[in-house]
Amino acid sequence: MVPCQRDDIGWFNPNDRCYWQAANPQPAADDPLWKIAMGAPSDASPSTGALYNVTCLAKGAELQGGTTFSATPPPGYGGTADPGVVAQNMVSSMGLLGADIGTAPRQGGSASLVGLPVWLWNNTSDSTWGPKTATASAPGVTVTATAHVDRIIWSTGDGTSVTCTGPGVKYDPSFGTQQPGCGHTYTQPGTYTITATSKWLVSWTATTGQQGQIPVDRTATATVKIAEAQAVNTQ
Repeated sequence: MVPCQRDDIGWFNPNDRCYWQAANPQPAADDPLWKIAMGAPSDASPSTGALYNVTCLAKGAELQGGTTFSATPPPGYGGTADPGVVAQNMVSSMGLLGADIGTAPRQGGSASLVGLPVWLWNNTSDSTWGPKTATASAPGVTVTATAHVDRIIWSTGDGTSVTCTGPGVKYDPSFGTQQPGCGHTYTQPGTYTITATSKWLVSWTATTGQQGQIPVDRTATATVKIAEAQAVNTQ
């Protein structure tokens, strides 16, 4: 993504992917540059248009495009930046993360048993659940964005998934046999990789009155061990 405007080379024209900057001052009417500038008609003069210094970009390098005549300002010249693009560029700098996963049984700890529920939760912070707010400005517009997790989809590693609209509740031994608000019960022993996909929504508003939402996915993983329940021999 290129910036819409740069102080050193002017405004970006999306049609030719070059930066245009009006010559300042404009040459006098009798200056031969009006006749030899690229795109200049025979009657080119200060009364029919303007001369621009054009800088084109190629593979990250700047190549001087030369002096060009235009009867009207080129597309994008002196305009307002697209607030949707500003918002999209903000997402990568907001530090939105996947879930800070908690499980019971604890990762790396003792195994749970087939048929017993595994508790799943997200240790929340502004970076793992939200809300998280940021503001950015570009020519002609300021955009404010607020991000929050709408839901987490837990892929449990055994071919099933669980969708939780809340972060889940951290397990406490006092809960006893209470069922988890967010969890899963395994039917086969094994070691399972759980993948939590956090479905972020970034809602943005601009000083131009525009607004929108950007969906963002972030993932995190954890493992749990499930053991076979041992039958009790009563004989």
